[in-house]
Amino acid sequence: MAHPADQFNRTLHDLRISVTDRCNFRCPYCMPKEVFGAGYPFLRDPQLMTLDELTRIVRAFCALGVEKVRLTGGEPLLRADVPDLIRLLKRELGVKDVALTTNGWLLEKLAPALHAAGLDRLNVSVDSLDDVTAGKLNGLGFSITRVLRGIDAAAALGLPVKINCVVQRGVNDGELPALCEYFRTRGHTLRFIEFMDVGNTNHWSAAGVVPAKEIVERIGALWPLEAVGPAYRGEVAARYRYRDGRGEIGLISSVTEPFCRDCHRARLSADGKLYTCLFASLGWDVLGALRAGADDAGLENFLTRIWHGRLDRYSDERAELIAKGETRAKVEMSYIGG
Repeated sequence: MAHPADQFNRTLHDLRISVTDRCNFRCPYCMPKEVFGAGYPFLRDPQLMTLDELTRIVRAFCALGVEKVRLTGGEPLLRADVPDLIRLLKRELGVKDVALTTNGWLLEKLAPALHAAGLDRLNVSVDSLDDVTAGKLNGLGFSITRVLRGIDAAAALGLPVKINCVVQRGVNDGELPALCEYFRTRGHTLRFIEFMDVGNTNHWSAAGVVPAKEIVERIGALWPLEAVGPAYRGEVAARYRYRDGRGEIGLISSVTEPFCRDCHRARLSADGKLYTCLFASLGWDVLGALRAGADDAGLENFLTRIWHGRLDRYSDERAELIAKGETRAKVEMSYIGG
């Protein structure tokens, strides 16, 4: 049994795992501090997947064709056994591509352990190089300097690093040239992400979206760009290389140029629920099935049934829903990762 197809003939290739719902930042587009403040009911240890449970669940996903696993959060580096999990994914399960997305605050300290465990690549969030703006965007006034040191530490070990930047009009879109200049001189691909209506608490509005097309035009006016084809089927980012040979940028345009038609990603929350879309409202309790006694074959059948029934294409439907004035309750991004 491998690569089950959903109702739109999209097969299952990628798995994103939130290993914790906690984070040491309070980014307003993800975990606004007015919501995720003191007293917020984060998951407790018995609710989280253990390493053994994660191993069994990922093994079932691999049997269905998953070859890429990305660890997210919350902030995944807050979970102390993440290096152990990476080691299990690479050495015991043989996952071809294991990646991790982090805000970078703990990266300088933990990069050696991640590298030694066999991590294939990193994505680090950098929304601004200006300390004042960065402090507003991480919600706690933290300087960006420590994050940049973490990126340098990981790169020095040979870990491939990409930079994720959520662009918001009137907030950080004026920094596009500075961000490009900084990271292209260091050889890191910078990926610009349109401000998305994930969750229910990030005060999203269409006015805050800077379309990917505009970003390409603004950057291309400074450094000529040329389009690059996708590296693999279902690649999320549209790629453009600098014509002067100084690397490339990526654009993730879920709002203005949806890519639902070729989405092959499943998302597993920290308490073991499977979400078949970043904008889903309900998840399937995979961990509950495991704890109720499902064997490996039972898990594979459970996951296959869920994927076969998948109909998600929220980004394709967004404009129509907005025009109708309809809203949907959606799972918070901090709960299932980006």
